[in-house]
Amino acid sequence: MAKPPLIVIFGATGDLAQRLLYPSLYFLEADRLLPKDLVIVGCSRGNLSDETFAGKIEAALKANTGTWFDEARWRAIKPRIVHAQVDATDAASFAALEARVRAAGDVLYYFATSPRFYGQLCSNLGQAGLIRPGTRVIVEKPLGNDLKSCQAINDCLAASFGEENVLRIDHYLGKEAVQNLLALRFANTFFEPLWNKVSIEHVQITVAETSGVGDRFGYYDEYGALRDMVQNHVLQLLCLLAMEPPASLDPDSVRNEKVKVLRSLRRFESRDIERKTVRGQYRAGVSEGKSVPAYVDEPEGRPSDTETFVALQVNIDNWRWAGVPFYLRTGKRLALRRSEVVVQFRPVPHSIFSGNDLLANRLTIQLQPEEDIALLLMNKTPSLARNGMELKPLALNLSLASLAGKTARRRIAYERLLLDALAGKSTLFVRRDEAEAAWEWIDQIAAAWTAQGTPPAPYAAGSWGPSGAFALTERNGHSWYE
Repeated sequence: MAKPPLIVIFGATGDLAQRLLYPSLYFLEADRLLPKDLVIVGCSRGNLSDETFAGKIEAALKANTGTWFDEARWRAIKPRIVHAQVDATDAASFAALEARVRAAGDVLYYFATSPRFYGQLCSNLGQAGLIRPGTRVIVEKPLGNDLKSCQAINDCLAASFGEENVLRIDHYLGKEAVQNLLALRFANTFFEPLWNKVSIEHVQITVAETSGVGDRFGYYDEYGALRDMVQNHVLQLLCLLAMEPPASLDPDSVRNEKVKVLRSLRRFESRDIERKTVRGQYRAGVSEGKSVPAYVDEPEGRPSDTETFVALQVNIDNWRWAGVPFYLRTGKRLALRRSEVVVQFRPVPHSIFSGNDLLANRLTIQLQPEEDIALLLMNKTPSLARNGMELKPLALNLSLASLAGKTARRRIAYERLLLDALAGKSTLFVRRDEAEAAWEWIDQIAAAWTAQGTPPAPYAAGSWGPSGAFALTERNGHSWYE
């Protein structure tokens, strides 16, 4: 008789697990996508009975799934949820897992803890004999705060798990619209021949948040927007947009092409830092109709030179993208909550339509708050104009929400990633050389800023960032799409 699979979540009472992991597992169970005998073991330092722990999860599900919570589906998964009292820093406590792991088939560990515990978790699991050939582990970002610390964490993981079994998660890769970038490019014949410097003028990637740092000041002040957002989410989007067609969707084919993009990113020379990079920090202002404090006045705030906004002009030095600027920006307390990609095509070389201002084609891929794809085209208006044909821009829309239906639930990105992890599929996870190549490129920007010694430029909360962000694009005759 086959042994049941097991997922073990360290940090089981933390925010990530309560807000995203349990709801994702619950929805997968509700859709009958989980193995029917999967056992979920939550590990924390608390002395909790299985019943008490399940009660905490039930409360978290009701708070985070809203009207989608169904008592019948909860009763179906509840008997397979158990708790183990484990302290990541105490090797002896891992004995609480031994019987569970010995009785299980495939085992998946999820380190939903601070990365500073990863080394101890690996060591203590190994010492307790809880890592078998084929045992997989999911690790959360941030994977270090620079190349050196990232390599140290990767070395710890490599000492216990094979690279093929280490799943470095970036939840952006679980978003439907992000995955749809692959389908858009490689399942449609009319895009790929145009996806190059000949047809595309520039590309914009925006990940904008209206929220501030709130009660996460201590964490955020250590990382800032460059390390927290650009290093993972933004660069992942850039790789999917710019990579060459992979041979297949197998993990190494896709990730090989992403690494090539990262290694083709042009490094910033000292003279480029002021012209091609912008860092800012929000001041007090009005966001979403409310007065909000400056970054340094947030709870636990203090004087700081940490950036809450970054804008970059990035160049990819290869045959496909030579000469095409990629504009990246991300920040907190911006005018709108919006994550999107804008691919601006070149204007038609010659217009035969006199009296009409032709707009160049533009592809907009919105990731949040809604998932949507729109292609701007010039179209004849239905009219009998005396002065010839009248044209107006028209957007062809592909709304992912409308395809799924207005009443359909929007999936949590972690659902796809957890489902793939349980099945041993690693295409949507980050490989070691990919993570380290990203940090290497990020580190040279951070080092240049430190050497320059210029504090981040102030911008009012509720705006689109410091004025330098607009100059960044305007130098090349471009504008941010807003």
